[in-house]
Amino acid sequence: MWVYFVILSAVFLGVYDICKKVSLKKNAVLVVMFLSSSVSLLMLSPIIADSFFSFGWFDGTVFFAPKTSLRNQLFIILKAFIVQASWLCNFYAMKHLPISIVGPVRSSAPAWTLLGAVLILGERLSLNQWIGAVIILSCLILYANYGKKEGIEIKHNKKVFLLILGTLIGSASALYDKIILKTLQIDRMEIQAWFSFYQFLLAFVMMIIFWYPNKEKTDKFEFRFSILLIGFFLTVADFLYFYGLQMEGALIGIVSLIRRSNVIISFTAGAILFKEKNIKQKAFILLGILVGIAVLCLWK
Repeated sequence: MWVYFVILSAVFLGVYDICKKVSLKKNAVLVVMFLSSSVSLLMLSPIIADSFFSFGWFDGTVFFAPKTSLRNQLFIILKAFIVQASWLCNFYAMKHLPISIVGPVRSSAPAWTLLGAVLILGERLSLNQWIGAVIILSCLILYANYGKKEGIEIKHNKKVFLLILGTLIGSASALYDKIILKTLQIDRMEIQAWFSFYQFLLAFVMMIIFWYPNKEKTDKFEFRFSILLIGFFLTVADFLYFYGLQMEGALIGIVSLIRRSNVIISFTAGAILFKEKNIKQKAFILLGILVGIAVLCLWK
């Protein structure tokens, strides 16, 4: 049963990526981040209120979050800063790069998460897992060559470095999630709900400090309905992911693989909606990345 929830999460995550691409084109990144964060906060605000005041609104339901504590809040605030940094890098990169390049690079996140688990958490890789990591890295090198055909020079394109940095920070966030969920035993709904609150605050502060004083000199903001959908689809995707992950028999390796299959939706959008170039060649390399992730997650 948990597989179905994770598949649905991947679908929502893919649509979330499409909404980001549509929303960010020639638009103010920080304002888009703020508005999408506002939607997430609005959706989860009843859970936040119930967690803080213990009203009992969601007792016995899948939306229940226990009464929070200062200790838990500090760990969730740190998570918000980590994710905010990843969002900034990925949003600015996605604004300027083809979605069919952004998706596969971000799909390599499980490889970096695995590497971080080895170096930081002391986990050991099997031979097959090393093979999977090499396959993914090889495919990313091939992607650099196709990026050149579209005028995207990896060595001299700052947006590509932002994309890679955002992916690495996102992998660090996944490792941190494992720590606060498993080691610190913080409730999944408590994390998701309160995280949305701090994400909203950080997005607001950054918009006021960096965008508003320079709004005449930088990108103008244009409201698009897709901006609101960013927050909606991400919130639903995260809920389905955490709900499926907590179910009996759920395997984190398989969950990661299925969740990253959202790049298939991104590729479809790149080909149909955005008319991007070299789709056939990118699809072949995408298959290689998915094979690498499969090796990482499925082979023992």
